[in-house]
Amino acid sequence: MATVLSVNVNKIATLRNARRGNVPDLIACVRHLEAHGAEGITVHPRPDERHITRQDVLMIAKTISVELNVEGYPDARYMSIIQEVQPDQATLVPDPPNVLTSNAGWQIHESNIKLLSKAVQDIREKSPHTRISVFINPYDVLNEDLFVLKNIGIDRIELFTGPYAHTFSSQPDRVDEVLHIYKITASHAYEVGLKINAGHDLNLHNLPKLIRTIPFISEVSIGQAFIADSLFYGFTETLLRYKLALRP
Repeated sequence: MATVLSVNVNKIATLRNARRGNVPDLIACVRHLEAHGAEGITVHPRPDERHITRQDVLMIAKTISVELNVEGYPDARYMSIIQEVQPDQATLVPDPPNVLTSNAGWQIHESNIKLLSKAVQDIREKSPHTRISVFINPYDVLNEDLFVLKNIGIDRIELFTGPYAHTFSSQPDRVDEVLHIYKITASHAYEVGLKINAGHDLNLHNLPKLIRTIPFISEVSIGQAFIADSLFYGFTETLLRYKLALRP
């Protein structure tokens, strides 16, 4: 099973917004990425619109034919965007509005399950073809939590790979230990019928080992490292390098 590469374009919008104009042209960049092999586009329209705006999401949805993945906290604003855009995938993250980036997974307790259940119900009613994923940290979930997520209608989990990426760069002797925890969580999720996505701080160096360890990952979303690598290699070469890195 090939792992799909979804490019997170938030940082392109961040650069554009720095000058309050349209350079770089986000839509032109998205078209280029799709034309040269990106299999998906990921966006996270935060309430302060510091990078991707609501209008960006609408324009991207009208532009691309590959998968559109819209991340966000399931508040009223996010849910209205999902209803309007009808994306291929909605990835629910537990971010409060003021955080810099998604740096934690959902805690599976009663209030969050109630919140997620309501979000799933609303998405199913208003955007029935949208796949639903939730962002989780393997260190924070138990096997029974995965059953709960499946039972409330979640389709996929996205493994928060921040701890793995940090260990890979700072404590390489512990990487196998950390990946073992990721593989156990991913395997149990797969067994209960949840497919597996992954994202956060993945790059050309740490991605191959993750995919070799968990070859049944369906999709990775990569933004910061992808855009940084593109400064050296350009979009086309960077896409090629990441697609090669995804081969187990």
